[in-house]
Amino acid sequence: MRSRFCAAISRGWLRARGKTSRRHSAAALAVAFAFLGGSAGPGFSESWWEKMMGKGATPGQPAPAPDAAPKNEAPGTPKNAPPAANATKDTPPAATGPVVPVIQPKTQSVTEYIELTGNAASVNTVKLIARVEGYLDSIHFKDGQIVKRGDLLFTVQQEQYKAQLIQAEAQAKAQEAALYYANVEVKRYTALEKQGAAAQVVVDNWNFQAKKTAAELASARAQVDIAKLNLSYTEVRAPFDGQMGKHLVDPGNTVGGAGQQTVLAEILQLDPIYVEANLSEQDLLKVRANLGQHRLTFAELLNIPVEVGIENGNSFPYRGTIQYVAPGIDPQTGTLLVRGILRNPNRTLLPGFFVRIRAPKGRVLSDALLVPDRALQSDQGGRYLLVVNPDDVVEQRYVQLGPLNGDLRVIQSGLNGDDRVIIGDLWRVNPGAKVTPKLMPFDQPNGEGGP
Repeated sequence: MRSRFCAAISRGWLRARGKTSRRHSAAALAVAFAFLGGSAGPGFSESWWEKMMGKGATPGQPAPAPDAAPKNEAPGTPKNAPPAANATKDTPPAATGPVVPVIQPKTQSVTEYIELTGNAASVNTVKLIARVEGYLDSIHFKDGQIVKRGDLLFTVQQEQYKAQLIQAEAQAKAQEAALYYANVEVKRYTALEKQGAAAQVVVDNWNFQAKKTAAELASARAQVDIAKLNLSYTEVRAPFDGQMGKHLVDPGNTVGGAGQQTVLAEILQLDPIYVEANLSEQDLLKVRANLGQHRLTFAELLNIPVEVGIENGNSFPYRGTIQYVAPGIDPQTGTLLVRGILRNPNRTLLPGFFVRIRAPKGRVLSDALLVPDRALQSDQGGRYLLVVNPDDVVEQRYVQLGPLNGDLRVIQSGLNGDDRVIIGDLWRVNPGAKVTPKLMPFDQPNGEGGP
């Protein structure tokens, strides 16, 4: 029945096409598709209606007429689009590769240095001991305290040493009185002997007694000094400005017994401080060659500067001078001990710290090429740089490195002064790749490239 209905509708539509207006034809088609849509679904009828009448048209109404294209405008051109000629003229050329920051090497004179790894060491380290026997009476510092020279640290029981001092002083006074009496008797009997009233043997005896008493008086006075010294030993004082370690003996313990040295605590001098390292024989020979085999005097040696840095950075913020160089090579290690000294007012460097020591090698590199150290990469072939050639293609250049000058590295060979070295976005490029180099000023080596 549906097929006969559709056929009737079609014949009616054909007759209407010749006898009626287009509106009636559209209405006939609407009825046909509405009937078909009952079985095919609304989506099916709507899609066929849009294909026949135009998108956005309402069934039973004519489709809107499309806007007439303006003159000199191709069909299908967007209404607000600019002329094709202008679009072609203003479009920038496509980039040939990723934009990467590059610099040209910096040229300057650089002092050649020897870099060594060593340790910091205290200038003075003293173990404080009790020099007299007695009970440890009191402690006058806190563990780890900064102390000054002469500060009282420990006190040992003093009563017996004060009594010994009084006893020695009394013995000295008795000997002074005995000497006075002997001298008086010498004068008396010397006068009587001249008058013939005394024998010469008596005069000689009193001269002996006077000299003997003078010697005993000197011994008594020495005992006074010893007693005073022992009494002073009951007070343990700081021998220099430094930092205390922890105390090793608590009050109430007997210290300073015969035949033993009881360590009470340790004190370290941290300002100034030593830095020590071992110089290899090869480096020593290079320094001598740079100096023209000139042997430095002791005064010249003490004027050689040293720069010191700790292990967590690349800089050398601490400066001092050479303080000691061993007179010979250690046969067991084949190295020469070198020691520097520097100020350490804030106690930044502590004994035992691993430090990096840099000292001049005796030669200045003129017109050295420098690049940021972070631009260097390494593989099994060695250290290399990525360089952009004149065709803007990345090349891999193996280079020979020189000393580090701050954040810059001296390149001894493998690089030219007009080369363009890639310093950033290294992960974006590989050797042989085409790039767009962006030249950066050397004083801004941290600038990032890339679009």
